Amino acid sequence: MTRYLLLLTFTLLLSCQPKTEKLQESSPDPKKPRTIVTTDGEIDDVDSFIRMLLYANEFKIEGLVYSSSMWHYAGDGKGTEFTSEMEMTKRMYGAKTDLRWPGVEWMNPLLDAYEEVYPKLSQHAEGFPAAAHLRSLVRVGNIKFEGEMEEDTPGSDFIKEKLLDATTEPIYLQVWGGTNTIARALKSIEDEHKDTPQWDSIYQKVIDKAIIYAILDQDATYRKYIAPNWPDLKIYYNSSQFWCFAYAWKRAVPESQHYLFEGEYMGNEIINNHGPLLKQYYSYGDGQKQEGDDEHIHGDSTKLVNAQWGTFGVYDFISEGDSPAYLHLIDVGLDNLSQPQWGGWGGRLVQSAEQPNRWEDGENVLDFNPFTDTLDATYPQIRWVEAIQQDFAARADWCVMDYAEANHPPVVEAKGATQLSAKPGESLSLEVQSSDPDGDQLSTVFWVYKEVGTYTGEVGLSQAGNRVTLDLDPSAKGQLHVIAEVKDSGTHPMTRYQRFVVEVEK
Repeated sequence: MTRYLLLLTFTLLLSCQPKTEKLQESSPDPKKPRTIVTTDGEIDDVDSFIRMLLYANEFKIEGLVYSSSMWHYAGDGKGTEFTSEMEMTKRMYGAKTDLRWPGVEWMNPLLDAYEEVYPKLSQHAEGFPAAAHLRSLVRVGNIKFEGEMEEDTPGSDFIKEKLLDATTEPIYLQVWGGTNTIARALKSIEDEHKDTPQWDSIYQKVIDKAIIYAILDQDATYRKYIAPNWPDLKIYYNSSQFWCFAYAWKRAVPESQHYLFEGEYMGNEIINNHGPLLKQYYSYGDGQKQEGDDEHIHGDSTKLVNAQWGTFGVYDFISEGDSPAYLHLIDVGLDNLSQPQWGGWGGRLVQSAEQPNRWEDGENVLDFNPFTDTLDATYPQIRWVEAIQQDFAARADWCVMDYAEANHPPVVEAKGATQLSAKPGESLSLEVQSSDPDGDQLSTVFWVYKEVGTYTGEVGLSQAGNRVTLDLDPSAKGQLHVIAEVKDSGTHPMTRYQRFVVEVEK
């Protein structure tokens, strides 16, 4: 346990009903976040896509759009040469007519396989979309070259339509490649409406609705077009924390947790014997080869030593660098969806002082890493890795097991308010109630997320069961975040949370 974790863990023995074959009735879920995915189809995008399908009940997928990036583009079919605007790929590739393009068919076999496992998945949770519905959301966006945004495409038109539709709920635009197809949609809106009396209201509608979640800049269109012309549009920008789910995971993830990414775990608990969808998940030495990408050699079992990333074994994890974009959308009880600075399964991003509509990670967003005893720019994501990987394995079981055979997440709720006020030096109690649909034992631990909020004093924590008493520092004030973390004892333990926010004021 870290200095920020309560050292006392209380195991609750619950006398719950045994598992049944039928999904139990539950109260209606809150409105799911809307999202559109844009992707360049790199092998790590494929793996992110597969995991995302196992969570497709947790958010409302409204578009699946092929796009290009600095690493992948189709070319115009006329032999036109293109040189990257991005310094790294300009040096690496020079002028190219096309680059490592995986085509616009790779989603099809994944959605076909999803359709096969859909009956099993639907036993375990409500809300999984039918494969036919997901197929209806697939569009081809701007794919000819990196950063190409000169032409309207079916993908850009689709995004434009969603941004201008009558709904008012936010729509999260996930950027797994370049931002160019999103930029084209915005440019088309601007071209059509800027010189009309409706422009101010249309601009406001778009910026009230659109939230971009970007993993790095993979073309220049955000910098060159979106930021200057849509300065009020919100962007969540992840440039550091995603690495623990990307190619360099061995450097980022603590060695004691490497097993969650290594072949024995990935192969046995996720990839093999878990149905046709997970069998298509790319891993090291698995014999698979992506069509169109001559640099995808990871599946060759004779080439498991990578000079850049390390030495790997068969079925070792390769990368899912884009997964934080939708992990942010999953409601596990951390209340981070509209508060990215609070931290959650998609990492922790703070508001930029220079650009108030930009939330970002980097050297100013550091969590204490107990494995290295340092402040770490990646730990805001790493701290959730074990829970995320175990959850993935549990959902992999959903693809092949009936409800009674698999594990399901505990249910955690606060008893009383989750937003509280207190005085310095005061003692107050927080309490949760929890249950498990499978009748598993539950363990609960309360801990202070010290890096979030503004409270800088010490906090005494005394736990008894599902209740904790906080003894506040008499000389400290500010916002204090306390997390109740509840884990079940099932195969592939699943974890859910309740966040309490205490405003300590004199």
